[in-house]
Amino acid sequence: MKKPLQMSGGVQRAWVRLPSGRRIDLHDPTFADVDDTDLALGLARTFRWGGHSVWPLPMSVAQHSLLVLQIRRSQRHLDPDAELRELLHDAEEGLLGFDPISPLKPILGERFLMLMEQMQKMLFARYGVSWWTSEEKAKHKKADVLAAASEAIHVAGWSREEVRTVLNIQVTPLVDDPLVGVYGGVPWEPWSTDVANTRFLQELHKILESRQE
Repeated sequence: MKKPLQMSGGVQRAWVRLPSGRRIDLHDPTFADVDDTDLALGLARTFRWGGHSVWPLPMSVAQHSLLVLQIRRSQRHLDPDAELRELLHDAEEGLLGFDPISPLKPILGERFLMLMEQMQKMLFARYGVSWWTSEEKAKHKKADVLAAASEAIHVAGWSREEVRTVLNIQVTPLVDDPLVGVYGGVPWEPWSTDVANTRFLQELHKILESRQE
């Protein structure tokens, strides 16, 4: 078994290098280390469903984030802070390049889940977004689960029965892709990395600009 990669002096490395050259210290992640372009590109290169897909490409977390945002927008008017919370709800995964499938999370353990939450709080602080209220978190969770059920069928190839009995999701999956009304294209088709990156970054900047109006 390989030993953990160590820096000079025998100190184990605990940082991730981002495309911009910035580094995220996993022991103490700070928002000064986060760049919009690193975040968008990381999310566009991080895949849902373990990278499995019935399409030629897997679905990125960037596309999933925009899907959840659009579902929430279809349910009620959201202020810019609420929109940012939805768009950034999985943002920490883009910095690590890793979206663990549900069965893997208990194996990774509590320390990993704590790290992910710490990074999400850091990202919310980076963009000046308040933390979830219990009410907003519950509404978000329903939209996130609806997105997952729909992706499971239309992207990952699960049957409706498997969604109910294996994934234990009891909501009725969407038939129509909410993102088609915004961007066009083929319903439920995963976007390329370049497209997902561009669209996520554009939406992020659009919401940030709306807060200044």
